[in-house]
Amino acid sequence: MTALPEKYRYIVVEGPIGAGKTSLARKLAEKSGSTPLLEDPGANPFLPGFYTDNARYALPTQLFFLFQRINQVRDLGQADLFRRTTVADFILDKDPLFARLTLNDDELSLYQQIYTQMKPQAAVPDLVIYLQASTETLIERVKRRAVSYERTISEDYLLKLAESYARFFYQYDAAPVLIVNSEHLNFVDAPADLDLLLERIAAMRGAREFFSLGE
Repeated sequence: MTALPEKYRYIVVEGPIGAGKTSLARKLAEKSGSTPLLEDPGANPFLPGFYTDNARYALPTQLFFLFQRINQVRDLGQADLFRRTTVADFILDKDPLFARLTLNDDELSLYQQIYTQMKPQAAVPDLVIYLQASTETLIERVKRRAVSYERTISEDYLLKLAESYARFFYQYDAAPVLIVNSEHLNFVDAPADLDLLLERIAAMRGAREFFSLGE
C-alpha cells in the first residue's frame, strides 16, 4: 500500500467521458488505502434516454446528477477529511459545464437557480488531477467499455465536452491542478504507470503542473 502525501486529504480526479477518471480514482484509493467517492451514473434513470433524445432528457438527466453530487459532497464533512483521505471522481464546481452544453436557454436559467439555491458549502480539494486525451482516444475508450446506452454518444458531443473541460480547468484556481496527458498511460492494467503518477503527485510543488509519459 502506497500512502499519498499527508497534505492531500481530498483528491479529485476529473476529465471528460472516456478519460478514465473513475478507473483512476478507484485505483488511487485502492493503492493508497483511501476512501473512494464515486459518481453512480447507472443510478440515473434518465441517462439512457439522454443519449437517444437529448432535447427531451437533458434537463432531468442534469438535475438528477446535480442532486446526486450535492448529496455526496454534503456527506463529506471536514471531520471525515481529518480521519481519512478521500479520492473522488467528480468536483461539484464542474456540474454547470454539462448544463451549459446540453440545456436550452430556459432550462439553463431554471438549472442555474436550482444550483445556486442548493449548492452546499463543500470542502475544497487539496489536489485535482485533470485527465486529458484526444477525442479519438475518448471515443475508442467509450466503445471499448461497451456500456449499451453510450453507443450513441457522438464524436461531436465528446469534442465539445473535451473543449468545455479544457476551458473550465484553464480558469480553475481553487485548488492545485495536475494536468495528466493520459494518451499513453494505463492506470488500470499497468501498475508501473500508476506508480509513476504517485511519484509525480508526491513531487508536486506548484499550483498547476503537467505530467505525461516520458516526463
